[in-house]
Amino acid sequence: MADQLASGQRFRVLNVVDDFTRECLVMHVGISITGHDVVRSLEAVIRFRGAPQAITTDNGPEFAGKALDLWTHDRGITHTFIRPGRPVENAYIESFNGRVRDECLNLHWFQSLDQARLILTAWRQDYNDLRPHTSLGGRTPYEFARLFQAS
Repeated sequence: MADQLASGQRFRVLNVVDDFTRECLVMHVGISITGHDVVRSLEAVIRFRGAPQAITTDNGPEFAGKALDLWTHDRGITHTFIRPGRPVENAYIESFNGRVRDECLNLHWFQSLDQARLILTAWRQDYNDLRPHTSLGGRTPYEFARLFQAS
């Protein structure tokens, strides 16, 4: 995702969402996001959640470069790209990104990257910990994920 600060400086947001639990695992904010940033974010997720069997991304340069390709290969993780111009192939993240845009990015005029990080972190915590989802049987993503980590 992309937005801009009050100064006009553009920034990007990398969202990592678990399609099964609906948890937003990462919201990485930076002026630009490289493949190495994606790898670092995914490594952080693996430390507390374990490695996924597969990831699905669009064809952005941060996903299509050597850094993520090598990392997924070394980890034995299947990396699937959606077809260009077919966001419906990754519908949940597209819906999630729309929700982030409507409920957070469009409502704030960020003065700094630190402020954007702080506000997005609070939004992510609210989304994961306080909002029940009908698709999860009325549980929050956090509650739903804990059910499957305990079993």
